[in-house]
Amino acid sequence: MFNELILPLVAGLALFLFGMKTMEFALHLWAGPYMQRMLHSSTKTPLHGMMFSSLMTAVMQSSTAITVISIGLVNARLMAFSRTLGIILGTNIGTCLTTELIGLNINQYAMPLLLLSLTAWMWGVIADDIVPHLLPRIQHWWRPLQFASIASAGFAFILLGIEWMKSIGEPLQQRGLFSWFLERSQDSLLWALVAGMVITALVHSSAAIIAMAMGLSATGALPVEVGIAIVIGSNVGTCFTALIASIGGSRSGQYVAWSHVALNVGGALLFFPLLHQLYAVSAMLTPEAAAQIARAQTIFNIGSSLLALPFCYLPVWKRI
Repeated sequence: MFNELILPLVAGLALFLFGMKTMEFALHLWAGPYMQRMLHSSTKTPLHGMMFSSLMTAVMQSSTAITVISIGLVNARLMAFSRTLGIILGTNIGTCLTTELIGLNINQYAMPLLLLSLTAWMWGVIADDIVPHLLPRIQHWWRPLQFASIASAGFAFILLGIEWMKSIGEPLQQRGLFSWFLERSQDSLLWALVAGMVITALVHSSAAIIAMAMGLSATGALPVEVGIAIVIGSNVGTCFTALIASIGGSRSGQYVAWSHVALNVGGALLFFPLLHQLYAVSAMLTPEAAAQIARAQTIFNIGSSLLALPFCYLPVWKRI
């Protein structure tokens, strides 16, 4: 059991989280110095804030990072609470990029991508040391190359972690506990939603849980509808990190965290009764199980944000 289930699962999850943090760290170093200034200048309306934070979340690969930065700006009184509403909506949209890329089933390119990234990083470091003395006009090109190489290496680690987690699919099907969970989920998909919510709150990464569900669905171990319910639950569970970040801050900063909770809980309450229809739509878009879960998450996040957008224009928020 240890070699077939626990070791591949823990190692794959650790590699996935390492890849996520590596990619987030590199992109944060690359775009971070401009982040706070751009957030403040690009959130004049909720629509502008949603569009900008969607882009920045997709670039930085971390909705939590954008949310935590917003809470920090509000706590420091550098941004009004009303300006963060569009940012919160956009973070949910931007985070879909990772799962959509995973859904393309490009895991076989993980090792070539890792080797290419490490080679590019090595040449970037060498060029950063030599070029300034020879060609000072182009020395600013090499630092972004290093950050991009580290970020792509992080994505390669993500793909490798998914491959390891997918290997537990067949052994897991033979275990009584997993069969018990599937039976309960077939009786009520609420079990899967709660599982996604609780595990995401513990792991602090909705992308990791969604990727695990996609991997198991790709091997046939997990029904797609159960995977979609886990995805909806993971979006609720990811709010736990924002709540932790708001502890000890101002009341407005806590409002930012709770607005994140309201968006995801409201979306879950809206979409969970329509889960079978959500599965049918995603099945129409793609025949592959993992890609269906990715499409369902995209529909869920974009639908929730667009439905909530008109409420962000209510005058009451400016008085907070």
